[in-house]
Formats: sequence, structure tokens, C-alpha cells
Amino acid sequence: MMELIPLLMFIVVCGALMLGYPVAFTLGGTALLTAGLGIVAGVFDAELLRAFPDRLYGIMQNGTLMAVPLFVLMGVMLERARIAEELLVNLARVFSGIPAGMAVSVVVVGTLLAASTGIVGATVVTMGLMSLPTMLNRGYSPKLATGTICATGTLGQIIPPSIALVLLGDTLSNAYQQAQLSQGIFNPKPVSVGDLFVGAIIPGLLLVAAYILYLLFIARREPATAQGQHEQVDLAETLKSLFPPIALMLLVLGSIITGAATPTEAAAVGALGAGVLAWSRGALNWARAGEVGQSTLQVTAMVFAILIGASLFSLVFRGFGGEEVVTHFFESLPGGVIGATLLVMLVIFLLGFILDFIEITFVVVPIVGPVLLAMGLDPVWLGVMIALNLQTSFLTPPFGFALFYLRGVAPTEVATSAIYRGVVPFIAIQLLVLCLLALWPPLATWLPGYLAS
Repeated sequence: MMELIPLLMFIVVCGALMLGYPVAFTLGGTALLTAGLGIVAGVFDAELLRAFPDRLYGIMQNGTLMAVPLFVLMGVMLERARIAEELLVNLARVFSGIPAGMAVSVVVVGTLLAASTGIVGATVVTMGLMSLPTMLNRGYSPKLATGTICATGTLGQIIPPSIALVLLGDTLSNAYQQAQLSQGIFNPKPVSVGDLFVGAIIPGLLLVAAYILYLLFIARREPATAQGQHEQVDLAETLKSLFPPIALMLLVLGSIITGAATPTEAAAVGALGAGVLAWSRGALNWARAGEVGQSTLQVTAMVFAILIGASLFSLVFRGFGGEEVVTHFFESLPGGVIGATLLVMLVIFLLGFILDFIEITFVVVPIVGPVLLAMGLDPVWLGVMIALNLQTSFLTPPFGFALFYLRGVAPTEVATSAIYRGVVPFIAIQLLVLCLLALWPPLATWLPGYLAS
């Protein structure tokens, strides 16, 4: 009977979240309620809760997590200063002479915006407001326009440097150390957020290239759905809008890859650089700075509140023997590590319909991560697989978050069915890349190993 309690905890959390209760309070409340009942029944050791203040102290002392508010500040600053909008307009002019040029520019700008914000909702809403009306006016089919925007918006899960990879990298780092200690390795090999960033570069660029190739293919096969419209290009204006944000992204990511800066230090440079860009363009005043600060504070508070609730949940979950239950269950699955990995990927994919990446990263990954890593999986490969899996989940009808976000800002004449049909080809592309990564792990592991050697 005891082994059912961790499962019941997980079911209660999912049910409460589907009813609309706040994530952080759902996690913490479920944990405290279950622990209290366990103490009364004599099946839970109350002394375990004494470890919770130490966990809180560890969270607040975690230098890597300091990158979260800084990356959020960087993304919000670029968005509010309308730098991304200028970039989209000028890139659309550059690609205007080719069919699907506007769609290609949406993918490129969306990639840069995804790298700066790392939040699916922010990217989809921003790209939807900026580009969807223009694409429709230029003759793009609603299906192709909405599919392109939704798919581009989910790139924030895989394109570094993103918040999703920061949180996932930190969680997997702890899980990897725990897995090694469970195997008697008392000098554990570390894995960092930077390793996950580097590992995600090739799969991320492969995905972007596949999107662009698909758009060019559709434009050639069905010209009426993605029309080109040649515009005069102002080279000076284009370079002015292109160079600064791209240089900022390369500076942030390059400093992490080369080891010149930690993710937190690079995030600080990115936030400062975004502020300088906004100020130099006259887009930053005290009122807008206050809006940026408030948005950054709200997102950061949400992330850390969920992390605190998830920390309490995982503590109680382990106190009821949940980790041993998961380990025994995975080891008994047919197919060994392959069967266990497939099951975890399926569960994460389904949870992506009802949970955001933050909840999945803080709740699910700490539970299944140590078990899978102890079975011999590479932590960088596993992290990139999870990020790609979540990206696909957020795009899949009928519950994909990206679809809901775009539906909220799309014109009423754009049917929901058009949005659903539009994302299907992009889902197929993502599943193809996911399968390639599963069959050929060096897509994620080669570059980190090469740079480390």
C-alpha cells in the first residue's frame, strides 16, 4: 500500500493543476497534506521535513539559477524596445524577392527571439502580433502562416541560451550527481548548463534548417499559399537592425561555449547589452524600464515559487519511497533502458499538454532523471531529448500551449482548425529530428565532447 502513495501524490497534483489551481501552491500543498496524513498514520518520518530549510537555502545560493532573471530581463527588454519588430521588418525586405520570404524571416527572427526569451508564450504572442496580419495580407494561407508562427515560437525550448535549458541543465546536473553517488562514484563527473547549451546547438540549428527547407518546398509546390513580394531594401537600415541583436546573441552564447563566462555571467552581459541597445534607440525611458522590471519580477517570482514547491514535493515523494518505486518500475520494464526511456518520453509528452516546461523540469525530471542516468544514459543527450520532446508537445493539437497562445491573438477570421492543420507538418519535422537524435546521440554529444577535449 505504501508504494501507491507516491503515485497518488502525482495524480493529485495533475488533477489539481487541470482544475486551475496555482502550480507552486498545488505542489507544496499536496506535499504538506500527504506528509501530515503520513505522520498521523505513522508511515512518514516527520524529521525529514527538517531538511526543507536547507533545500531552500541551497536554491537561493544556486549561482546558476541567477541566470534566470537576467535572461528574462534580456528578453523582455528586446521585446519592449521593439528591436525584434524592427528586425522582422528589415529581414522580410531582404527575403522579399523569394517565395515564402516573409515566412523565412519569421523563422529567423523567431529563432533569435526564442534564444533571448526562452518562453514559448512570449515568443508565440510576440510573433503572432507582429507577423500574422502581415502574412495574411500578403496572401499567405492561414494554415501556413499560423503553423509557421506556432512552430517558431516553440524553438525557445531548444535554441540556446534559453531559460528552459538553464533550468533543465541545473536539474539534470543535480540528477547526474545523485545517479553517480547511487552507483558508488564519490567523485562525480559534473555536467553543466553550458554543456547542455552546446549540446542543443546542432539539433536546434537542424530544426531551424528543416523548417526553412519545408517553407521553400511549399512555396515552390503551392505558390499561391506563400507568395513573394519584392520590396526595396535599405542596406544601411537593414544592417543597423540586424547587427546589434545578432552580435549580442553571439556574444552571450560564444562566451559560454568558449568558457570565458558562466551562464550567469553571460546572462548579465546579455541583460546589460539589451539595455544599451534599447537606450541607444531611444526606446528606453523610466516608464518602460519600470514595465520591464515588473515583467521580469513576475516571471522570476513564478519560477522560484514553483521551484520551492517542487522541492518540497520531491522531498516528501522520496520520504514515501517514491524513488525506489520508480527505480523498481523502470528496471522491470521490458526493453531495459530503451523501454524506460520511451516510457518517460511518452509521459513527458503527455504532461506537456497540461504542464509548462518549468513544472515538468522541477517535478518530473528530478524523479525520473537519476534513475535513467544511473542506467547509463548521457545527461546532455537526455536533456536535449527532453527539450525537443516538450517542444513537440507544446505544438501538438488539441492541447498544445503554443496553439492556445496564438489563438488568443489571432484575428477572428482565422479558424482554430486552420491553426491545428497548420502545425501538423512542423510536428512531423520535429518528430523526425527527435528520431534522428534518438538513433544518433552524437548530434547532441559530439560538440560538447569536442570542445572539452
